[in-house]
Amino acid sequence: MSTVSMRIDEALISAARAAAKAEFRTVQGQVEFWAKVGRAALDNPDLPASFIAESLMSLAEPREDSAPFVPRSRTDAVRA
Repeated sequence: MSTVSMRIDEALISAARAAAKAEFRTVQGQVEFWAKVGRAALDNPDLPASFIAESLMSLAEPREDSAPFVPRSRTDAVRA
């Protein structure tokens, strides 16, 4: 992957620094994540940004750490 240097407003970098610390990312990783969320939000205007962000985070999780999907109707049938 190649990198490019670019000028970004210091206020945005400060916000990214705080968010990156809270979300265990690098500042660069945080800005990239925000860019991906923004791009997906523009491509899917009917979806809430929080849904998009959570979906992108889930895609980044290792597969072995994920829980299998169990439909609610199946859960209800198991209880009966």
